[in-house]
Amino acid sequence: MPARRKPRGNLQPICEHPSLILSPFEWTIAKRYMMPGKGEGFIALVAGISLVAVMLGVAALVIVMSVMNGFRAELLDKIVGLNGHAIIQAYGDDLEGWQDILEDVRETDGVVSASPLIEQPLLASFNGRVDAVLVRGNTPDDIGALAPNVVAGSLDGLQPDASRVAIGSRLAQNLGARMGDTITIINPAGRSTPFGTVPRQVGYEIAAIFEVGVYDYDNAFVVMPIPTAQTLLLSGDTIGMIEVTTEDADTVQQTLAPLNDQLEGRAVISDWRTINSSLFEALEIERVAMFFVLSIIVLVAVFNILSSLIMLVRSKRRDIAILRTMGATRRNLLKIFVTAGFLIGAIGTLAGVALGFVVLLFRQAIVSGIGFLTGVELWNPQIRFLSELPAKTNPAEVIAIVSLALVLSFLATLYPAFKASSTDPVEVLRYE
Repeated sequence: MPARRKPRGNLQPICEHPSLILSPFEWTIAKRYMMPGKGEGFIALVAGISLVAVMLGVAALVIVMSVMNGFRAELLDKIVGLNGHAIIQAYGDDLEGWQDILEDVRETDGVVSASPLIEQPLLASFNGRVDAVLVRGNTPDDIGALAPNVVAGSLDGLQPDASRVAIGSRLAQNLGARMGDTITIINPAGRSTPFGTVPRQVGYEIAAIFEVGVYDYDNAFVVMPIPTAQTLLLSGDTIGMIEVTTEDADTVQQTLAPLNDQLEGRAVISDWRTINSSLFEALEIERVAMFFVLSIIVLVAVFNILSSLIMLVRSKRRDIAILRTMGATRRNLLKIFVTAGFLIGAIGTLAGVALGFVVLLFRQAIVSGIGFLTGVELWNPQIRFLSELPAKTNPAEVIAIVSLALVLSFLATLYPAFKASSTDPVEVLRYE
Protein backbone atom coordinates (compact mmCIF):
# COMPACT_ATOMS: atom_id res chain seq x y z
CA MET A 1 0.00 0.00 0.00
CA PRO A 2 1.58 3.32 -1.03
CA ALA A 3 2.56 5.76 1.72
CA ARG A 4 0.09 8.50 2.35
CA ARG A 5 1.32 11.86 1.12
CA LYS A 6 1.27 14.78 3.49
CA PRO A 7 -1.24 17.43 2.52
CA ARG A 8 0.20 20.54 0.91
CA GLY A 9 -1.04 24.05 1.02
CA ASN A 10 -2.63 23.79 4.42
CA LEU A 11 -1.49 24.15 7.99
CA GLN A 12 -3.75 21.57 9.56
CA PRO A 13 -0.94 19.21 10.66
CA ILE A 14 0.86 22.12 12.28
CA CYS A 15 -2.24 23.07 14.20
CA GLU A 16 -2.57 19.67 15.79
CA HIS A 17 -0.01 20.49 18.53
CA PRO A 18 -2.11 21.17 21.65
CA SER A 19 0.90 21.49 23.96
CA LEU A 20 2.37 24.77 25.17
CA ILE A 21 5.57 24.09 23.21
CA LEU A 22 5.79 26.23 20.10
CA SER A 23 5.72 24.48 16.75
CA PRO A 24 8.17 25.64 14.03
CA PHE A 25 5.31 27.45 12.33
CA GLU A 26 4.34 29.37 15.49
CA TRP A 27 7.94 30.22 16.31
CA THR A 28 8.58 31.52 12.77
CA ILE A 29 5.54 33.79 12.83
CA ALA A 30 6.36 35.04 16.35
CA LYS A 31 9.90 35.97 15.30
CA ARG A 32 8.56 37.70 12.22
CA TYR A 33 6.19 39.83 14.29
CA MET A 34 9.02 40.85 16.60
CA MET A 35 10.90 42.40 13.68
CA PRO A 36 9.81 45.86 12.49
CA GLY A 37 8.00 45.69 9.21
CA LYS A 38 7.27 48.36 6.65
CA GLY A 39 5.30 51.18 8.23
CA GLU A 40 5.66 49.66 11.69
CA GLY A 41 8.49 51.83 12.97
CA PHE A 42 6.36 53.32 15.74
CA ILE A 43 5.35 49.87 17.01
CA ALA A 44 8.98 48.79 17.00
CA LEU A 45 9.90 51.98 18.91
CA VAL A 46 7.30 51.29 21.60
CA ALA A 47 8.49 47.68 21.88
CA GLY A 48 12.09 48.88 22.20
CA ILE A 49 11.13 51.36 24.90
CA SER A 50 9.30 48.56 26.71
CA LEU A 51 12.41 46.37 26.61
CA VAL A 52 14.64 49.17 27.91
CA ALA A 53 12.11 50.04 30.64
CA VAL A 54 11.97 46.43 31.84
CA MET A 55 15.78 46.29 31.79
CA LEU A 56 16.13 49.48 33.86
CA GLY A 57 13.44 48.43 36.32
CA VAL A 58 14.97 45.02 36.93
CA ALA A 59 18.47 46.52 37.17
CA ALA A 60 17.27 49.12 39.69
CA LEU A 61 15.66 46.42 41.83
CA VAL A 62 18.78 44.24 41.78
CA ILE A 63 21.09 47.17 42.60
CA VAL A 64 18.99 48.69 45.38
CA MET A 65 18.17 45.39 47.09
CA SER A 66 21.82 44.30 46.93
CA VAL A 67 23.05 47.60 48.39
CA MET A 68 20.49 47.46 51.20
CA ASN A 69 21.48 43.86 51.94
CA GLY A 70 25.08 45.05 52.04
CA PHE A 71 24.21 47.74 54.57
CA ARG A 72 22.33 45.21 56.70
CA ALA A 73 25.24 42.74 56.59
CA GLU A 74 27.79 45.45 57.46
CA LEU A 75 25.63 46.71 60.29
CA LEU A 76 25.10 43.20 61.64
CA ASP A 77 28.85 42.52 61.53
CA LYS A 78 29.56 45.68 63.52
CA ILE A 79 26.86 44.94 66.10
CA VAL A 80 27.94 41.32 66.46
CA GLY A 81 31.52 42.50 66.91
CA LEU A 82 30.46 44.25 70.12
CA ASN A 83 27.39 42.43 71.39
CA GLY A 84 27.57 38.98 69.81
CA HIS A 85 24.43 37.32 68.51
CA ALA A 86 22.72 37.31 71.93
CA ILE A 87 23.06 38.62 75.47
CA ILE A 88 22.09 36.67 78.59
CA GLN A 89 21.23 39.43 81.05
CA ALA A 90 20.47 39.01 84.76
CA TYR A 91 17.23 40.45 86.12
CA GLY A 92 19.28 42.26 88.74
CA ASP A 93 22.80 43.60 88.66
CA ASP A 94 24.35 40.23 89.48
CA LEU A 95 24.01 36.96 87.57
CA GLU A 96 24.01 34.25 90.23
CA GLY A 97 26.20 31.25 89.45
CA TRP A 98 27.45 32.90 86.29
CA GLN A 99 30.46 30.57 86.05
CA ASP A 100 28.21 27.50 85.79
CA ILE A 101 25.86 29.25 83.34
CA LEU A 102 28.84 30.29 81.21
CA GLU A 103 30.06 26.70 81.05
CA ASP A 104 26.61 25.40 80.09
CA VAL A 105 26.28 28.02 77.35
CA ARG A 106 29.65 27.08 75.87
CA GLU A 107 28.61 23.41 75.79
CA THR A 108 25.33 24.17 73.97
CA ASP A 109 25.17 22.90 70.40
CA GLY A 110 25.52 25.70 67.86
CA VAL A 111 27.31 28.10 70.22
CA VAL A 112 30.66 29.29 68.89
CA SER A 113 31.77 31.36 71.87
CA ALA A 114 30.50 32.83 75.14
CA SER A 115 32.19 35.35 77.41
CA PRO A 116 31.30 37.35 80.55
CA LEU A 117 30.35 40.99 80.12
CA ILE A 118 29.72 43.98 82.36
CA GLU A 119 27.70 46.91 81.05
CA GLN A 120 26.64 49.89 83.15
CA PRO A 121 25.43 53.41 82.23
CA LEU A 122 27.45 56.06 84.05
CA LEU A 123 28.77 59.59 83.53
CA ALA A 124 32.11 60.79 82.16
CA SER A 125 33.64 64.24 82.51
CA PHE A 126 36.63 66.05 81.04
CA ASN A 127 37.57 69.73 81.30
CA GLY A 128 34.13 70.64 82.63
CA ARG A 129 32.23 68.67 79.98
CA VAL A 130 29.95 65.87 81.16
CA ASP A 131 28.38 63.19 78.97
CA ALA A 132 26.43 59.98 79.54
CA VAL A 133 28.50 56.87 78.78
CA LEU A 134 28.08 53.11 78.75
CA VAL A 135 30.93 51.44 80.58
CA ARG A 136 31.71 47.98 79.24
CA GLY A 137 33.91 45.46 81.00
CA ASN A 138 35.22 42.95 78.44
CA THR A 139 37.55 39.96 78.42
CA PRO A 140 40.98 40.36 76.74
CA ASP A 141 39.73 38.45 73.66
CA ASP A 142 36.69 40.71 73.24
CA ILE A 143 38.84 43.80 73.69
CA GLY A 144 41.25 42.46 71.05
CA ALA A 145 38.34 42.08 68.61
CA LEU A 146 38.09 45.90 68.57
CA ALA A 147 41.60 46.22 67.11
CA PRO A 148 40.45 46.71 63.45
CA ASN A 149 38.27 49.63 64.58
CA VAL A 150 40.98 51.53 66.48
CA VAL A 151 41.71 54.91 64.87
CA ALA A 152 44.17 56.19 67.47
CA GLY A 153 46.32 54.59 70.14
CA SER A 154 46.57 50.91 70.98
CA LEU A 155 44.52 48.38 72.92
CA ASP A 156 47.67 46.87 74.45
CA GLY A 157 47.48 49.37 77.27
CA LEU A 158 44.14 48.04 78.51
CA GLN A 159 45.40 45.83 81.32
CA PRO A 160 43.60 45.00 84.60
CA ASP A 161 46.32 46.67 86.67
CA ALA A 162 46.38 49.85 84.56
CA SER A 163 43.81 52.64 84.75
CA ARG A 164 43.39 52.90 80.99
CA VAL A 165 40.30 52.73 78.78
CA ALA A 166 39.26 52.87 75.11
CA ILE A 167 36.46 55.25 74.10
CA GLY A 168 34.38 55.84 70.97
CA SER A 169 35.38 58.52 68.49
CA ARG A 170 32.14 60.50 68.87
CA LEU A 171 32.44 60.45 72.64
CA ALA A 172 36.00 61.75 72.34
CA GLN A 173 34.75 64.62 70.18
CA ASN A 174 31.91 65.44 72.57
CA LEU A 175 34.26 65.55 75.56
CA GLY A 176 37.04 67.25 73.64
CA ALA A 177 39.43 64.53 74.79
CA ARG A 178 42.41 63.13 72.90
CA MET A 179 44.89 60.29 73.25
CA GLY A 180 46.69 60.40 76.60
CA ASP A 181 44.09 62.61 78.31
CA THR A 182 42.53 61.48 81.58
CA ILE A 183 38.75 61.37 81.79
CA THR A 184 36.80 60.93 85.01
CA ILE A 185 34.15 58.21 85.27
CA ILE A 186 31.47 59.04 87.82
CA ASN A 187 29.62 56.21 89.57
CA PRO A 188 26.61 57.65 91.47
CA ALA A 189 26.40 54.46 93.57
CA GLY A 190 29.51 55.24 95.58
CA ARG A 191 30.47 54.52 99.17
CA SER A 192 28.14 55.26 102.07
CA THR A 193 29.37 57.74 104.66
CA PRO A 194 27.79 59.30 107.76
CA PHE A 195 26.90 62.22 105.52
CA GLY A 196 25.25 60.09 102.82
CA THR A 197 26.37 58.31 99.67
CA VAL A 198 29.39 59.89 98.01
CA PRO A 199 29.60 59.31 94.23
CA ARG A 200 32.70 57.43 93.20
CA GLN A 201 34.95 59.31 90.77
CA VAL A 202 37.86 57.52 89.12
CA GLY A 203 40.26 58.90 86.52
CA TYR A 204 41.25 56.80 83.49
CA GLU A 205 43.80 57.53 80.80
CA ILE A 206 42.61 57.21 77.19
CA ALA A 207 44.74 54.47 75.67
CA ALA A 208 42.78 54.06 72.42
CA ILE A 209 39.99 55.66 70.41
CA PHE A 210 37.85 53.35 68.25
CA GLU A 211 35.29 53.92 65.52
CA VAL A 212 32.85 51.05 65.04
CA GLY A 213 30.60 52.84 62.56
CA VAL A 214 27.41 52.65 64.64
CA TYR A 215 26.53 56.05 66.09
CA ASP A 216 25.18 54.81 69.43
CA TYR A 217 28.33 52.80 70.09
CA ASP A 218 30.83 55.44 69.03
CA ASN A 219 28.92 58.06 70.99
CA ALA A 220 28.77 56.31 74.36
CA PHE A 221 31.02 53.27 74.79
CA VAL A 222 33.90 53.22 77.27
CA VAL A 223 35.69 49.85 77.11
CA MET A 224 37.87 48.48 79.91
CA PRO A 225 38.93 45.07 81.28
CA ILE A 226 36.42 43.24 83.48
CA PRO A 227 38.51 43.55 86.71
CA THR A 228 38.79 47.32 86.13
CA ALA A 229 35.04 47.60 85.66
CA GLN A 230 34.37 45.52 88.79
CA THR A 231 36.61 47.83 90.81
CA LEU A 232 34.85 50.90 89.43
CA LEU A 233 31.41 49.50 90.20
CA LEU A 234 32.44 47.97 93.54
CA SER A 235 30.75 44.76 92.43
CA GLY A 236 33.35 42.21 93.50
CA ASP A 237 33.69 39.04 91.43
CA THR A 238 30.27 39.33 89.76
CA ILE A 239 28.98 40.05 86.29
CA GLY A 240 25.57 40.95 84.92
CA MET A 241 25.71 39.56 81.38
CA ILE A 242 27.06 36.82 79.14
CA GLU A 243 27.77 37.57 75.48
CA VAL A 244 27.02 34.68 73.11
CA THR A 245 28.00 34.09 69.48
CA THR A 246 26.33 31.27 67.53
CA GLU A 247 27.01 29.56 64.23
CA ASP A 248 24.05 31.23 62.51
CA ALA A 249 22.74 34.64 63.54
CA ASP A 250 19.31 33.97 62.02
CA THR A 251 18.73 30.85 64.17
CA VAL A 252 20.08 32.18 67.47
CA GLN A 253 16.71 31.82 69.21
CA GLN A 254 16.45 28.12 68.34
CA THR A 255 20.08 27.54 69.33
CA LEU A 256 19.67 29.03 72.81
CA ALA A 257 16.14 27.69 73.42
CA PRO A 258 17.42 24.75 75.58
CA LEU A 259 18.76 27.29 78.12
CA ASN A 260 15.40 28.96 78.78
CA ASP A 261 14.33 26.57 81.55
CA GLN A 262 17.70 26.81 83.31
CA LEU A 263 17.68 30.63 83.23
CA GLU A 264 14.04 31.09 84.18
CA GLY A 265 13.74 33.56 87.04
CA ARG A 266 17.41 34.52 86.93
CA ALA A 267 18.12 35.96 83.48
CA VAL A 268 16.60 36.71 80.10
CA ILE A 269 18.03 35.98 76.65
CA SER A 270 17.96 38.90 74.18
CA ASP A 271 19.15 38.29 70.63
CA TRP A 272 20.49 40.86 68.18
CA ARG A 273 17.03 41.46 66.72
CA THR A 274 15.58 42.35 70.11
CA ILE A 275 18.51 44.51 71.18
CA ASN A 276 18.46 46.52 67.94
CA SER A 277 14.79 46.03 67.06
CA SER A 278 14.05 49.63 66.06
CA LEU A 279 17.09 49.82 63.77
CA PHE A 280 16.51 46.54 61.93
CA GLU A 281 12.74 47.07 61.73
CA ALA A 282 13.39 50.43 60.06
CA LEU A 283 15.75 48.74 57.59
CA GLU A 284 13.19 46.03 56.84
CA ILE A 285 10.41 48.56 56.27
CA GLU A 286 12.70 50.54 53.98
CA ARG A 287 13.59 47.39 52.00
CA VAL A 288 9.92 46.54 51.48
CA ALA A 289 9.05 50.12 50.54
CA MET A 290 11.93 50.36 48.05
CA PHE A 291 10.98 47.01 46.48
CA PHE A 292 7.38 48.17 46.09
CA VAL A 293 8.29 51.57 44.63
CA LEU A 294 10.85 50.19 42.18
CA SER A 295 8.45 47.44 41.10
CA ILE A 296 6.26 50.22 39.69
CA ILE A 297 8.98 50.82 37.07
CA VAL A 298 8.60 47.22 35.91
CA LEU A 299 4.82 47.60 35.93
CA VAL A 300 5.03 50.71 33.73
CA ALA A 301 7.29 48.81 31.32
CA VAL A 302 4.74 45.98 31.24
CA PHE A 303 2.03 48.43 30.24
CA ASN A 304 4.28 49.49 27.36
CA ILE A 305 4.46 45.84 26.27
CA LEU A 306 0.66 45.72 26.42
CA SER A 307 0.37 48.87 24.28
CA SER A 308 2.86 47.67 21.67
CA LEU A 309 1.10 44.30 21.36
CA ILE A 310 -2.32 45.93 20.98
CA MET A 311 -0.95 48.11 18.18
CA LEU A 312 0.72 45.06 16.61
CA VAL A 313 -2.53 43.10 16.65
CA ARG A 314 -4.42 45.97 15.02
CA SER A 315 -1.79 46.37 12.30
CA LYS A 316 -1.73 42.62 11.62
CA ARG A 317 -5.46 42.01 11.40
CA ARG A 318 -5.30 41.14 7.70
CA ASP A 319 -2.38 38.74 8.28
CA ILE A 320 -4.25 37.14 11.17
CA ALA A 321 -7.35 36.63 9.00
CA ILE A 322 -5.26 35.04 6.25
CA LEU A 323 -3.59 32.70 8.76
CA ARG A 324 -6.99 31.67 10.04
CA THR A 325 -8.25 30.86 6.56
CA MET A 326 -5.10 28.80 5.94
CA GLY A 327 -5.84 26.61 8.95
CA ALA A 328 -4.25 28.37 11.92
CA THR A 329 -6.29 27.81 15.08
CA ARG A 330 -7.06 30.22 17.89
CA ARG A 331 -4.51 28.37 20.01
CA ASN A 332 -1.83 29.00 17.37
CA LEU A 333 -2.51 32.74 17.35
CA LEU A 334 -2.71 32.89 21.11
CA LYS A 335 0.71 31.25 21.48
CA ILE A 336 2.24 33.41 18.73
CA PHE A 337 1.33 36.75 20.30
CA VAL A 338 2.01 35.60 23.86
CA THR A 339 5.48 34.55 22.70
CA ALA A 340 6.12 37.81 20.86
CA GLY A 341 5.26 39.91 23.91
CA PHE A 342 6.81 37.62 26.51
CA LEU A 343 10.16 37.59 24.70
CA ILE A 344 10.34 41.37 25.01
CA GLY A 345 9.91 41.08 28.77
CA ALA A 346 12.28 38.10 29.03
CA ILE A 347 15.07 39.79 27.06
CA GLY A 348 14.62 42.99 29.07
CA THR A 349 14.70 41.02 32.33
CA LEU A 350 17.91 39.16 31.48
CA ALA A 351 19.52 42.38 30.26
CA GLY A 352 18.44 44.10 33.50
CA VAL A 353 20.01 41.41 35.67
CA ALA A 354 23.25 41.65 33.68
CA LEU A 355 23.22 45.46 33.91
CA GLY A 356 22.57 45.29 37.64
CA PHE A 357 25.55 42.99 38.24
CA VAL A 358 27.80 45.22 36.11
CA VAL A 359 26.79 48.32 38.07
CA LEU A 360 27.35 46.51 41.38
CA LEU A 361 30.78 45.35 40.20
CA PHE A 362 31.86 48.90 39.36
CA ARG A 363 29.70 50.66 41.97
CA GLN A 364 32.55 52.44 43.71
CA ALA A 365 34.03 53.70 40.44
CA ILE A 366 30.57 54.95 39.40
CA VAL A 367 30.08 56.78 42.71
CA SER A 368 33.55 58.34 42.39
CA GLY A 369 32.84 59.34 38.77
CA ILE A 370 29.55 61.01 39.68
CA GLY A 371 31.28 62.82 42.53
CA PHE A 372 34.03 64.01 40.17
CA LEU A 373 31.53 65.32 37.60
CA THR A 374 29.29 67.05 40.13
CA GLY A 375 32.03 68.23 42.45
CA VAL A 376 30.25 66.66 45.43
CA GLU A 377 31.76 63.82 47.44
CA LEU A 378 28.86 61.36 47.52
CA TRP A 379 30.62 58.79 49.69
CA ASN A 380 32.79 60.22 52.45
CA PRO A 381 34.22 57.37 54.58
CA GLN A 382 34.75 59.75 57.50
CA ILE A 383 31.01 60.46 57.61
CA ARG A 384 29.57 57.07 56.62
CA PHE A 385 32.15 54.97 58.50
CA LEU A 386 32.49 52.59 55.53
CA SER A 387 35.35 52.70 53.06
CA GLU A 388 33.09 51.88 50.10
CA LEU A 389 29.46 51.40 49.17
CA PRO A 390 28.53 47.92 50.45
CA ALA A 391 26.60 45.36 48.41
CA LYS A 392 25.52 41.79 49.01
CA THR A 393 23.42 40.01 46.41
CA ASN A 394 20.84 37.54 47.66
CA PRO A 395 20.17 34.85 44.99
CA ALA A 396 16.64 34.30 46.34
CA GLU A 397 15.82 38.00 45.87
CA VAL A 398 17.24 38.01 42.34
CA ILE A 399 15.06 35.00 41.51
CA ALA A 400 12.04 36.80 43.00
CA ILE A 401 12.77 39.93 40.92
CA VAL A 402 13.18 37.90 37.72
CA SER A 403 10.00 35.95 38.46
CA LEU A 404 8.06 39.17 39.10
CA ALA A 405 9.18 40.70 35.80
CA LEU A 406 8.45 37.53 33.80
CA VAL A 407 5.02 36.99 35.37
CA LEU A 408 3.99 40.61 34.74
CA SER A 409 5.28 40.39 31.16
CA PHE A 410 3.27 37.20 30.60
CA LEU A 411 0.09 38.70 32.04
CA ALA A 412 0.48 41.77 29.82
CA THR A 413 0.39 39.58 26.69
CA LEU A 414 -2.86 37.79 27.48
CA TYR A 415 -5.37 40.48 26.46
CA PRO A 416 -3.77 41.30 23.07
CA ALA A 417 -3.25 37.57 22.41
CA PHE A 418 -6.90 36.76 23.17
CA LYS A 419 -7.93 39.69 21.00
CA ALA A 420 -5.87 38.34 18.11
CA SER A 421 -7.17 34.78 18.53
CA SER A 422 -10.77 35.98 18.51
CA THR A 423 -10.38 37.81 15.18
CA ASP A 424 -13.13 36.83 12.72
CA PRO A 425 -11.47 36.31 9.31
CA VAL A 426 -14.78 36.77 7.49
CA GLU A 427 -15.36 40.23 8.94
CA VAL A 428 -11.77 41.31 8.26
CA LEU A 429 -11.46 40.01 4.70
CA ARG A 430 -14.87 41.29 3.70
CA TYR A 431 -13.51 44.82 3.53
CA GLU A 432 -10.05 43.99 2.18
